[in-house]
Amino acid sequence: MGRFFSMIRPMNQEHRIRAACDDFRRHIDPSGKRILLVVPDRTRTCPLAAVFHELVPALLEEAAAVDVMIALGTHTALSEKSILEHLGITGEERAGMFRDVKLLNHRWDDPDHLTTIGRITAEELGGLTEGRFRMDLGVQVNRVVEAYDHLAVIGPVFPHEVVGFSGGNKYFFPGISGPDVLNFFHWLGAVITNPRIIGVKHTPVRAVIDRAASMIPAERSALCMVVTRDGLDAAFAGPVEEAWSKAADRSAEVHVQRPDRLFDTVVSCCPPMYDELWTAGKCMYKVEPVVAAGGRVIIYAPHLQEVSVAHGKKVFEIGYHTRDYFLKQWSRFRDEPWGVLAHSTHVKGIGTFEDGVESPRVEVILASRISPDDCRRLNLGYMDPSSIDPDAFRNGEDEGILVIPKAGEVLYRAACAPPELGG
Repeated sequence: MGRFFSMIRPMNQEHRIRAACDDFRRHIDPSGKRILLVVPDRTRTCPLAAVFHELVPALLEEAAAVDVMIALGTHTALSEKSILEHLGITGEERAGMFRDVKLLNHRWDDPDHLTTIGRITAEELGGLTEGRFRMDLGVQVNRVVEAYDHLAVIGPVFPHEVVGFSGGNKYFFPGISGPDVLNFFHWLGAVITNPRIIGVKHTPVRAVIDRAASMIPAERSALCMVVTRDGLDAAFAGPVEEAWSKAADRSAEVHVQRPDRLFDTVVSCCPPMYDELWTAGKCMYKVEPVVAAGGRVIIYAPHLQEVSVAHGKKVFEIGYHTRDYFLKQWSRFRDEPWGVLAHSTHVKGIGTFEDGVESPRVEVILASRISPDDCRRLNLGYMDPSSIDPDAFRNGEDEGILVIPKAGEVLYRAACAPPELGG
């Protein structure tokens, strides 16, 4: 199942993508089926446009319908123009071969777009979460899935701060899920903590989303891709869980850097695809396990001026804090959106809260267009991005400085990391 390109004869990108799509088509029988492709938004690196153009015309020859849904989670909906650009569809192609392909955004916050497909009982959830939570959890997903015979996840796999490795059934939950699973999913990961979960294949969070996905009343398959700076490295097609498992194994080999030391300063250069702190926080998540206690992470994002379109108001009300800040004042925060609390802890990092004093393990500093006053309100540090030249730091490893030119997808975990950092 799948193609492990780096272990077979050299292939250029075009041939690799064609081989991956051929594998996927062989896995499913599209004849007469209504197929929904569930794909990432623009905050994930993968050759989506090339895969779309290789895969969809062939599927359209046999399938009754082939449509696309963007697995937004709570990210901002894309305009049709943006979706066309995302998929590489020209105006001529939209009017021609792709004229009948529906291009859909997920709406997590509109009950009219959701349907309940089951419940996970308190007893079962207790087992899945290793005793951390015992509560009934309603499982809602975008109701559009009821109109399709086959749901196909098309997307990449990277180390992930909430679930361990992204991809697979995560494209359904929280990708096209309702708020209950979405909020629970993020908070469960936050309670375990980012350093202990990121880059770990089998996690309680993955167990919960796989269980939720098993309730979907349609066939499910996946084309899971592993993408590096050189392009498509590997791709695996098949049942979602199997394809994802192979891709996660490969991601662990190519997306994890293990320096032999911790660093006092990490400069995480935020790529333009993260245009909100809600996603740019990945520049912290992927490096937290390599920062020394008392060190600092500078998120260098001169383009960034937004905390979150969907959640910004609530983030400003709550601020950025450690997990223990919330857990030790749970009666105060339990009714806040758990997904926002999780985001807060992931950006701030691990730490303690004792006798009313919060002590983060590291300092997180924004060098962005978010103002000094707003950074103070958010409980984050501030640096003027114009005062920073990342190139000037790049020869500083001997002084305990690490610069990451494109942060957010590769995980850094020191070989000597202590247990609290997942060592």
